Amino acid sequence: MSDDVDNKPPLAQPRVVRRRNWLPSLIWLIPIVAALVGIALVARILIDRGPEVVLTFKSAEGLEANKTAVKYKDVQIGTVQSIRLANDRSHVRVLVQLTKEAKSFTAQDTRFWVVRPRLDTSGISGLGTLLSGAYIGADAGSSEETSGEFTGLEVPPIVTRDASGRQFLLRARDIGSLDFGSPVYFRRIKVGQIVAYELDGDGRGVTLRAFINAPYEKFVGVNTRFWHASGVDVNLSANGVKLRTQSLATILLGGIAFQAPEDVMGPAAQENTAFALAEDEATAMKAPDGPSQTLLLYFNQSLRGLSPGATVDFRGVELGEVKSIGVEFDRQEREFRMPVLIQVYPDRLRRGESNEPRHTQLERLKFLVDKGLRAQLRTGNLLTGQNYVALDFFPKAPPAKVDLTQNPIELPTVANSLDEIQAQVGDIARKLNKVPFEEIGQDLRKAMATLNKTLVSAEQLANSLKNDVSPEMTAAMKDVRKTLNSAEKTLADDSPLQTDMRQTLQEVTRAASSLRILTDYLEQHPESLIRGKPEDKKK
Repeated sequence: MSDDVDNKPPLAQPRVVRRRNWLPSLIWLIPIVAALVGIALVARILIDRGPEVVLTFKSAEGLEANKTAVKYKDVQIGTVQSIRLANDRSHVRVLVQLTKEAKSFTAQDTRFWVVRPRLDTSGISGLGTLLSGAYIGADAGSSEETSGEFTGLEVPPIVTRDASGRQFLLRARDIGSLDFGSPVYFRRIKVGQIVAYELDGDGRGVTLRAFINAPYEKFVGVNTRFWHASGVDVNLSANGVKLRTQSLATILLGGIAFQAPEDVMGPAAQENTAFALAEDEATAMKAPDGPSQTLLLYFNQSLRGLSPGATVDFRGVELGEVKSIGVEFDRQEREFRMPVLIQVYPDRLRRGESNEPRHTQLERLKFLVDKGLRAQLRTGNLLTGQNYVALDFFPKAPPAKVDLTQNPIELPTVANSLDEIQAQVGDIARKLNKVPFEEIGQDLRKAMATLNKTLVSAEQLANSLKNDVSPEMTAAMKDVRKTLNSAEKTLADDSPLQTDMRQTLQEVTRAASSLRILTDYLEQHPESLIRGKPEDKKK
């Protein structure tokens, strides 16, 4: 058995083969998928991520990092990433992350501003931010150059670049009550607003930029007139009181209105056409004045109530205004004179005529002065005492000569009616001063003394008559009374005299009747005077 065991071949050793473990466990699929999703999201964010820009503002009021949005037409185009104070502490720097679609907002002329609740001349804006919070508004630029840093606007722009319309220049002496956003009206409809203004280089006026929205810009022609529509225009005339205003907003905030005279606006005005801005509608609508002429007036009276800007008119037609007034001493006449410088527009008296040469105008002025043309100071308002200069003809005025070579030409003047009355009153006063009132008073005192003596004598005479004549007059009155009593008795109805008179009157009546009968018979038988009655002959 042992030999059998020894003869058996040895057992083969088992070969250990290591199991290949290259397949991952299912549990690792979750982090792998998560990593892949994260990478995809990061890649998407990096792909969709737009440029970063830095905005500078004076204050970060209402702004919050990672919360405040950047919007254009209420569409979010970015988010504020961080806010920090500048090194010099003069402003804040706001880092904004824009979206990929907002890449065009990096144009150099892009504008940014903070939208907050505001109340200004253009109205109330930003009320929606009371609940949602402030946000940064944007206005896309059109420049081909880009920038990564912008200076934010402290006030929202009045007109954005996507607005359609035209800008026009308005030139005025002063800005008045106008401001950014002041409305512009056409036939009392708001059609635009003031977008900018600046002082002229010479300091003699201001230039405003008015933006007229489409489609109203077509109503601005080369003949259009612009004027201040601020406040209330009150006109007091023979037709009553007229009050005009464009709107309630113009009373408080000011505004501008425009229209063409007689609605003839002419060809449409081009962009940036310059217009004059008049003080009111009446000034804007009046016809062109043409060349002006300066005249010098000398008044020998008080100029109280006359001020620069006062009207110069000819029989109700306004010809110009007073430029300046003063006082000077005439050494030859040894008196003070009051010079008044006026500016008149002769073309206002001859509308539609061709312009005449200057020498012809001067000759006409000399002719009018020879006909009695004079300047007179008159009262224009009894309540305020304001005066104006009136040009009129005075045929009875003393002759005057005009020196056409003098500059300015001196126009002769006459005193007004009130001054003439005052002069007449002065003459009467001087004449009254010459009356000897003291001597007349002394004579009156003497006459009164004589009259007093006369009255005393009359009183004494009356007393004497009372004592001497009164008894005799009393006796005479008694006799007169007796006579009247007798006459009364005689004239009574039952008195004998009245009875006898009645009987006598009856007899006279009967005699008259007989006489009338006899007369009638004789008229019928006149022969009876010779022959007698026929009855008597028969007997």
